[in-house]
Amino acid sequence: MADTVAAPQDLRMAYPWWVTLIQGIAAIVIGALLLWRPATTVIVLVQFLGWFWLISGIFDIVSLFWNRAQWGWKLFSGILGIVVGGFIIGEWLLGAVAVLAAYALLLGVGGIIYGVAGLIKAFQGGGWGMGVLGAFSLLFGIIITFNLLSAALVLPWVMGVLGVAFGIAAVVLSFMIRKAQA
Repeated sequence: MADTVAAPQDLRMAYPWWVTLIQGIAAIVIGALLLWRPATTVIVLVQFLGWFWLISGIFDIVSLFWNRAQWGWKLFSGILGIVVGGFIIGEWLLGAVAVLAAYALLLGVGGIIYGVAGLIKAFQGGGWGMGVLGAFSLLFGIIITFNLLSAALVLPWVMGVLGVAFGIAAVVLSFMIRKAQA
């Protein structure tokens, strides 16, 4: 409990309280939009991502003219950013589905890895709690991985709920930081 109370004093020197407030408000707005208009919001967010990747890819390749350090990786990431960004911008609906499916795949594979690691820890003496969490994580990871389209369709609502919840927490934390700065 003492660590929780001391956190705002540790954070007050990191950056101003209003930065956390703006982040919280943005998370609430984006989360609410994902809950209210999930398809439109996802398409807009993925379009921003596509433009970001495209511009970032161009800058990666242009940067090779004055800094050739790690040129192979810069060239690869630049070409990848241009191709993927261009695809997402050009094929906005398919791009949105592809990004959601890729994110769902990452979540599913991550759940499988975390679940297997949890089960291994449980069998090495980590306790039955670790085993139960590992088994659930493994199960959900398998379900997500083998039902990518369903997971991708549900993902905007999940992210919306998380956005609103984390946004509210950030707003509350910002006022705690502000109080600690006073």
